Amino acid sequence: MNAREEILNRLRTALGPAPTAPRVPREYRVDDALDGPARIDLLVDRLVDYKAEVTRCRPDEVAASVATALAGVTRLVAPAETPESWLSAYPGKVVTDGPQPLSVAELDGAGAVLTGCAVAIAETGTIVLDGGPAQGRRALTLVPDHHVCVVTSDQVAGGVPAGLRRLTPTRPLTFISGPSATSDIELNRVEGVHGPRRLHVIVVEPG
Repeated sequence: MNAREEILNRLRTALGPAPTAPRVPREYRVDDALDGPARIDLLVDRLVDYKAEVTRCRPDEVAASVATALAGVTRLVAPAETPESWLSAYPGKVVTDGPQPLSVAELDGAGAVLTGCAVAIAETGTIVLDGGPAQGRRALTLVPDHHVCVVTSDQVAGGVPAGLRRLTPTRPLTFISGPSATSDIELNRVEGVHGPRRLHVIVVEPG
C-alpha cells in the first residue's frame, strides 16, 4: 500500500459507511389521461392562448384549409416529401427545399413555410419537429415570418412524458410553443425576433 492509498483508506474509515441515498418519489403522470377528442380540444386551447392561429378540419378539408391559411402568400417554401394533397388548392408558387438547400436570403424572401410535425403536446401547446418527412431542416421554420403547420389527430399526445416517448432523442428536435416572442427589460412583448411572427396550426381531426 502506498501513501496515497493509505490516506484514502483512513478517510473511508473515518467517514464510515456511505449513507443510503433517499428515495425520491416520482408521482408525475407518464401516460395520457385524456382521450383523443379531449387532447385535441386541450391542444387548441393552449395554442390559442399562445396567440397562434388554429384551424380545425377534416382530412378532406386540408387543402382548402392550407390555401386559406396562406391567403395573400405568393411564394411558399415547403420541405421535401410535403404531400401534394396539402398543396392542391394553393395558387401561389411553391419552392421546395432540397436536394439543394435554399439560401437564407431565399428563405427570408418567402412569404411563408408549410410543414408537418412529429408530435404535438396538448398540455403545453407545443409542436415538435424532428426533421422527418414534410418537416425539413430547422432553418425552414426559423427564417420565414409565417409558419403553417399541419398536425394530424394521431400525432397529438396529452402530456410531455407521453410526447417524449414518441420521439427519438438523437434527432434534431425543435419545440415550438406559439409564435416567436420575447420581452425586453421593460416587459414589452416583441414578436418575430427568434423565429416566425405568425404560427398557424391546422389540426386534422378524424372524418
